[in-house]
Amino acid sequence: MIYLLLSILASTLIFITFKLFDKYNVNTLQAIVINYIVACAFGVLSYESPLDLQSIVGAPWFYGAFALGFLFIFVFSVMALTAQRNGLSVASVASKMSVVIPIVFGIYVYNESAGLQKTIGILLALVAVYLASVKSKTKIKFKKNLLFPILLFVGSGTIDTSIKYLERTYVGEDGIPIFSATVFLFAGIIGASILVVEIIKGKFSFDYKSIFGGVLLGIINYYSILFLLKALNFEGTESSTIFTINNVAVVMLSTVLGLLFFKEHISGKNWIGIVLAIISIFLVTFA
Repeated sequence: MIYLLLSILASTLIFITFKLFDKYNVNTLQAIVINYIVACAFGVLSYESPLDLQSIVGAPWFYGAFALGFLFIFVFSVMALTAQRNGLSVASVASKMSVVIPIVFGIYVYNESAGLQKTIGILLALVAVYLASVKSKTKIKFKKNLLFPILLFVGSGTIDTSIKYLERTYVGEDGIPIFSATVFLFAGIIGASILVVEIIKGKFSFDYKSIFGGVLLGIINYYSILFLLKALNFEGTESSTIFTINNVAVVMLSTVLGLLFFKEHISGKNWIGIVLAIISIFLVTFA
């Protein structure tokens, strides 16, 4: 239970950290690049076998790790923008509700069951993302209200689906740490390449605050995954129960902290969306 609680706390802290980046004018891209370098280092340190670069490059998951690296930095950037522009609750709901995408993938690719309860849960999730994203007293503009939450929803779901496919098809249990470290490394390289382009164009200005922010985010990012895996490996617990409690708790904790510390306004529609998100998580997970 302690690992589950730590996972919930770490996942919520990711959203809060992005919000703090905006408050203290931390360069988000620079911090994200540093974050992945730090996460990669933690992954390498946790890998018990000797490093063999030739076997890593020749691994069947290598090119998939490169694609995931691109997705990681893209989705993390979108997550930061969503938390900063739409609020913590919207960012947490959009990312956590993306669990429906790997579920749909599993139905078609792995022939998993698709009953009425699961279908209703998936449809409720889509409605929940919309309602939680729309701000009251403003005209609904796609780019302002819905673009980033939708991108976060689709991107997070694509990452979860890709990881599920690669790990199930190519990555063994012993190779998970080095696989994760490789994904983090590619994400850091891609992000650093973007920074190099900014330097060439003369648009780069190094933000020293991004070092501290990136290290902090990298540690939180790594341990949010580690604690969740430890919670899933704990004897006597079912993964459906763990994922349900984790997702619901992150959504609710992010909402409460957004209200208490960042004075975010939650409209009636937003509350309905959050409630529907919780209901849909239960319906899909326990289907």
